[in-house]
Amino acid sequence: MTILHIDCSPRLASHSRWLSAAIVDKLVEAAPGAAVSRRDLGTAPLPHASPDYAVALSSPAAMRAAASAALDLSEQLIGEVEVADAIVIGTPMHNFTVPSVLKAWLDQLLRVGRTIMPTPEGKTGMLADRPVFIGIAAGGVFTGEGANQPDFLTPYLTAAFACVGLKSLQFLPLQATAFLEADEVAAARNRTLAALDLTGVA
Repeated sequence: MTILHIDCSPRLASHSRWLSAAIVDKLVEAAPGAAVSRRDLGTAPLPHASPDYAVALSSPAAMRAAASAALDLSEQLIGEVEVADAIVIGTPMHNFTVPSVLKAWLDQLLRVGRTIMPTPEGKTGMLADRPVFIGIAAGGVFTGEGANQPDFLTPYLTAAFACVGLKSLQFLPLQATAFLEADEVAAARNRTLAALDLTGVA
């Protein structure tokens, strides 16, 4: 089993980093000998789409004519997903949605003709489905009882991943982190991790 482990927080001691690492540990327990591939978008952010990449994606003809260098980064990132049996993402919620570093990664992953096939009925994913575990740390409360702010993160990721074929998503929210006292952190983290469902993972 190969696990792609992605972190998005710029803080090395963040709640989302703790959560993603704990999820990876649980997966390795369930599948001893699993290999873990690392992509740290928080400390090594990807560049935004380059002009060459944007031009290459502008039309089918432009894609055919594109120099391979324009697509190299996209190919590398797609390849990391293709070889992974499971994906673990740790991300904060920034202003109700994904941080820009995660959006930059998705902009390279979502590519018509490579991971997305347009059809008359809509976009069809070209990647094989696999489990995607998404640990979310939010300063406020965006879901469940007491929710008091919008959530554009989970519907966006659900739609974005679905259009490339990744539909087995599990969201694990750790909420109200801005209001946790030091003695409450461990209990809150463990409550979130307890919701992890590894049924079928081997």
